[in-house]
Amino acid sequence: MRDKVWIIAGLLLFLGLVTYPAWHDLVAGTTAKPPQLVLPANQKQCVAPLSYMRTSHMKLLLQWRRSVVRDGQTKYVAFDGKVYNMKLSGTCLRCHSQQEFCTRCHNYVGVRTPYCWNCHLDPAQVKRSAR
Repeated sequence: MRDKVWIIAGLLLFLGLVTYPAWHDLVAGTTAKPPQLVLPANQKQCVAPLSYMRTSHMKLLLQWRRSVVRDGQTKYVAFDGKVYNMKLSGTCLRCHSQQEFCTRCHNYVGVRTPYCWNCHLDPAQVKRSAR
């Protein structure tokens, strides 16, 4: 029974240490702010709704890869009926740049570096290196 005080004090100390980063950021007002992405001015919408693209764009890209490589299909019919070519370089990167869009979001959420760039080139970087 005499150890009850020490156990409670130890648990409070443990909880304080474990939650320190969260409450320190809240008190200091230094919480991470999401990157402010500049959406393309020349396009009204993406191939899918924004909420879907934020959470499931990799599923869409993997589906495209499977369809193009395994099935030979190159056309994608979007949710609104518009038809797109299933090309990362020709569709996605026409509006979004790797550095300003992909990398900033992936760094913010702490997701590993996508392996898209092992095969695909960002058209903006190709133009810069050609100069």
